[in-house]
Amino acid sequence: MTTVSDHQAIRDLVDGWAHFADRRLRQQQAGLFTPDGKVAVYAGDPGSTEPMQVIEGHAALAKSFEILQTYDVTTHFNGQSTINVDGDTATGESYCLAQHMWTENGQRVLLVLSIRYVDTFVRHDSEWRFSDRKLVIDWSDKRPSSES
Repeated sequence: MTTVSDHQAIRDLVDGWAHFADRRLRQQQAGLFTPDGKVAVYAGDPGSTEPMQVIEGHAALAKSFEILQTYDVTTHFNGQSTINVDGDTATGESYCLAQHMWTENGQRVLLVLSIRYVDTFVRHDSEWRFSDRKLVIDWSDKRPSSES
C-alpha cells in the first residue's frame, strides 16, 4: 500500500542528494543508493541517446562526486517531481536547476544546468534508496557572473 510517508521519504531522498552535493558530503551522497546503485548521465533524452557516463556502486559514486570540488560553490534547487510507488519499488522524475560557480582566468563564471532526474527507487533495509538514477541535462547556460 502506498502511503503519504512513502512519498515524503522518497522526496526527502531526492532532496538529500542535493543537500549532500552542495555540502560536498560525497560519502553520504553515495549512501543514498543501494550497494549496486548507479547513475547514468545523459545530454538529451535517455531514450534516444547513449549515456555520457555510467557510475555504479558506492565507492565509484563517492569518487565521481569529487567533481564538485572543482567549483567554488554549487546550489541544486529542486522543483516539481512525480513519484509512483508500487510496493517496495517506485519510479519518479524530478526537476532541478543546478548552479555551479567558479573563477576562470580571473573571471567569475556561472553554469546553470537544467536537469531531470529519472529515478528507480527500492525499499532497502526498511529505507528508500536510489537503485538507478538517470541524470538528464536538458539545457545549460554558461556565462560570466559578477558579485552582487
